Parts: sequence; C-alpha cells; structure tokens
Amino acid sequence: MTSASRQGFTMIELLVALAVFSLAAMALLNLAGENTRSQARVEDRTLGGIVAENLAVQASIAPSLGEGESSGQTTLAGRSWRWSQTVAATDDPNIQRIQIRVSTEEGQAAARTLFRARAG
Repeated sequence: MTSASRQGFTMIELLVALAVFSLAAMALLNLAGENTRSQARVEDRTLGGIVAENLAVQASIAPSLGEGESSGQTTLAGRSWRWSQTVAATDDPNIQRIQIRVSTEEGQAAARTLFRARAG
C-alpha cells in the first residue's frame, strides 16, 4: 500500500477529536448549570427586596416604633420569607434607624436601612 492510497483518519486522530468535542460539551453544560443557579439567586434577591420594601413601608407609616428587634415570617410568590427588623436610636434624638433583613433557608436575600422621624 502506498501513502497515496491511504484515506481517512487514524484511530488516534478520531480519539483526539472526540476528546476535544467532549471537553467543549462539558464546558457548555457547566455554563448552562451556572446560568440556572445565577437565575435562582437573582430571583431570591429580587423577591427578598420586595419583601424588605413592603416591611420598610409598614415601618415608615406606623404611628410609633419601639426600639429593639422584632422578627417574623411572611409569604410572597408562594414562598416563605423570614425577616428581622431592628429599630435603634441615632445621634439625633428625633430620628430612628430601622434595619430590615430578609432571608430564605439558603441565607440572606435582601437588606434595607431607613431613617424616620420619631413619633410624638
């Protein structure tokens, strides 16, 4: 057999091509999985932010807020959200600082801080 009559790929060339293709496929699958995880984190932060904003509105329109910490649980979008609210004095005796933290089972989803005039 002469070299001019040989055609096609050798077994080594096919194995190398298959290895390169499989590495590219694995990279694409990993990227798709990371996009899915990222989307879930964005959803948690967005919905947690809505819960925190709702609590901030409630705190800002409440007739009075005593200093200290309170916590609770609320439901939004069919999911349960834990929250904690800390009301503290500031250097100005007429201003209160309110910190709100919202979390899921996975961890903190959102946080808000607002200031309001002390009632009275």
